[in-house]
Amino acid sequence: MLSLGHFFSSDEDDEAYTECDMSALRKEIRQNSDIFAMPNSNFIGLFRLNKDAFKYVLESISGKLQDPIKSSAVPKELKLAVTLRILAEGSYQKGAGNDYNVGLSQSSVSKIFTECIDAMHSEICPKWISVRMTEVEKFEIKDYFYKKFKFPGIIGCIDGTHIKILAPGVGERFKYYNRKGFYSLNATVVCDHKLRIRYISPNHPGSVHDSLVWNTSDLKEFLKTNYLNGETNTWLLGDAGYPLEPYLITPFRSAEDGTAESRFNYIHSQARNVVERTIGVLKNRFRCILGARQLHYKPKMAGKITSVCAALHNICIHYKIESAVEPNESTEIPSNEAMSNLNETSEDATALNIRRRIMQSLDIY
Repeated sequence: MLSLGHFFSSDEDDEAYTECDMSALRKEIRQNSDIFAMPNSNFIGLFRLNKDAFKYVLESISGKLQDPIKSSAVPKELKLAVTLRILAEGSYQKGAGNDYNVGLSQSSVSKIFTECIDAMHSEICPKWISVRMTEVEKFEIKDYFYKKFKFPGIIGCIDGTHIKILAPGVGERFKYYNRKGFYSLNATVVCDHKLRIRYISPNHPGSVHDSLVWNTSDLKEFLKTNYLNGETNTWLLGDAGYPLEPYLITPFRSAEDGTAESRFNYIHSQARNVVERTIGVLKNRFRCILGARQLHYKPKMAGKITSVCAALHNICIHYKIESAVEPNESTEIPSNEAMSNLNETSEDATALNIRRRIMQSLDIY
């Protein structure tokens, strides 16, 4: 393959080329580029998807991408390739345009990236991220948690994670400044036992606590409706930052060492670890949301990027593409202020009884 570096031997040569010359060189590079010629392992390293998954995504979003008209237009596969490269490594747009020999200017990459993210957000996310499960899926998830932890009725685990972003406009900046000292989105994630993301809500400002995100979410309304309609034996597991609900089981907040409550909390924590692993794998796969440097986009676009990464993560699982590393993300510790607003006495009596019955079923007395 060709790259821009092949055409220049010194800074003087670089300066001798006009923008017209550069455009012609980029066109030649694109015409000589064949991303599918590289070994599959290298392909996965660059784009996180294998070739079959890449072709599936390309086919899914092709109708939303502008058809190339001019001979110099960017082919759709290169549009997706440069977008995935930015998601995979958190690359700057200018660098991604020259990376792996696609020959694109920064302005072109910017337009292409927005086009592809919008296409994947509308075509991929609804198909690959859904909290709605079949009875077979629910049984499989419950069976896993029961066999491994003796915890009955679990259909998923929930947690929040911060997505680092560039400081928004002055008028709304304060909303996105979180208690850790940087600007972010607070993204709620629900996963199952296979690390598949069943739900993600990445559009809340970083200053908002997990409990408030939960209380205003469509997820809570969905689970509440199911509960009121008779589904009273399925629960999510969440940490102490969430309120105890008949369909969301949280740990005891004042458990003394050696008590049944303390042992319950230990089992609860072990089972809930799957969501921390999921978030860790997601961010390791798509480093644009890892936090090494913030997303340089407005909050709405940053939220779309986060959702797209989650959908692509699920596609990776479907195509059995292993992540190189499975780091654990540290558990979020609720602030003192948040904890004071979530004391035991304010919890729902029905939910308290449900948690007590689950604890008794674990035979940990």
